[in-house]
Amino acid sequence: MDALTTIFPVIFMIALGVISRVKGFVTNEQKEGANNIVFNILFPIMIFNILFTSKIESSAILVVSYVFIAYIIIMILGKVIARLTNDKYAHISNFMMMTCEGGNVALPLYVSIVGASSNTVIFDLAGVFLAFVVIPIMVAKKSAGNTTGKDLVKTIFTNSFVIAVILGLGLNLLGVYDLLAQSAFIDLYTNTVGQATAPIVGMILFIIGYNLKIQLGTIGSVLKVLSIRLVFHILIIVGFFILFPQLMADKIFMIAVLIYFMCPTGFAIPMQISPLFKNNEDDSSFTSAVISLNMVITLIVYAAIVIFIA
Repeated sequence: MDALTTIFPVIFMIALGVISRVKGFVTNEQKEGANNIVFNILFPIMIFNILFTSKIESSAILVVSYVFIAYIIIMILGKVIARLTNDKYAHISNFMMMTCEGGNVALPLYVSIVGASSNTVIFDLAGVFLAFVVIPIMVAKKSAGNTTGKDLVKTIFTNSFVIAVILGLGLNLLGVYDLLAQSAFIDLYTNTVGQATAPIVGMILFIIGYNLKIQLGTIGSVLKVLSIRLVFHILIIVGFFILFPQLMADKIFMIAVLIYFMCPTGFAIPMQISPLFKNNEDDSSFTSAVISLNMVITLIVYAAIVIFIA
């Protein structure tokens, strides 16, 4: 019954999103408006708060470094494998094999099991640097230099998620939260952040459901990419058990690893690699299908964790 209590609200909100799209209760423009509010305003507030109020262990640096190196290896190997398969999406498929959607998927699912924690956010730091620094530079070079260095820097440092990470970590390391916690303003801060972040999980799950769609025309390539991606990410999880056995002995940390690395490709990746699309509609359909079908895998893993581990 405890498992059903945890899983059913998640499935309900996702199903509500699917129904709203199919029945036309919510237009795509309205969904994008809600997505912009969550992704650009409310969610960065949550990320800032988690990083601002958490105790960042020294082991986090090693974890972020490990995840970042693993992603780079996946990007290189994925490109080689895509070329060997002669797949029509070889020009973008390796980008879809790395990073995980921590904010919109892993975090709400993880929080629904263990409550507030910064574990998945720590993993996300590597993905953020890759998605908003490394990949834009690579794409800019491949797209005939249409993006200037100034534009790249502006794109990176005006991104609300990046700003939230920098401010949250910076103020944390400066000890600002400890000072705030001892002042009369701590309740004001806590209540304000709580009010701002309360609707996030439900709205994110609704949007995930709204976006959940798979185009049958791309299913062969999608399954191929997902199979390769799944192998790579299982190896990352195995690496955690080998390199960080003490951390993985903590059930809460282990759950974070299992959920996070079974999540779909970061939602920002299709937008970041769109200049590389050869056929905009076809390539967009492919990236959407990879993410949507991976969501099914994520929910299966989530249900298994709730039933057998949590």
